[in-house]
Amino acid sequence: MEAHENELRNELATLIPRLRRFAMTLTSNIHDSDDLVQNAIERALKNLNRWERGTRLDSWMFRIMQNLWIDQYRANQRRDTGTSIDDLPNLSGEDGRQVTENQLMVRDMELAITKLSEEQRSLVVLVLVEGMSYREAAKILNTPIGTVMSRLARARKTLAEQLQPGGV
Repeated sequence: MEAHENELRNELATLIPRLRRFAMTLTSNIHDSDDLVQNAIERALKNLNRWERGTRLDSWMFRIMQNLWIDQYRANQRRDTGTSIDDLPNLSGEDGRQVTENQLMVRDMELAITKLSEEQRSLVVLVLVEGMSYREAAKILNTPIGTVMSRLARARKTLAEQLQPGGV
């Protein structure tokens, strides 16, 4: 195994938390998301020779994951089971009231995000959570940049409405 391939494998390992977050957004289920990450990493490792040097590894991995999810969704006609707040990592803090408020805000945000369409959920994670540009998100999702912009604008508006008191 050459040094470049080892370096690439190490970089891939550092992406796992981000891949898990994106997978959770796609699947809305922690077990399915872990399976999706594993499948994406397996596919990437088998196809390392297809990754082009000088391009972003994270974008390539998100694209692999998106394609796998679409293939799995079409093949299995998956049902949306949602995410239990108990399956998510605990927030920690010193002030119990602040921790509880944070957990409630996270729960409300997660609930609001799950009500978005799959396309909007993916964009929220890629652009707002992962910090990708509209162009990068458009490439990963194989969607025109104008569509990315309009879907994200609608997602932001929907989230803002749902997160208003009495909105969720």
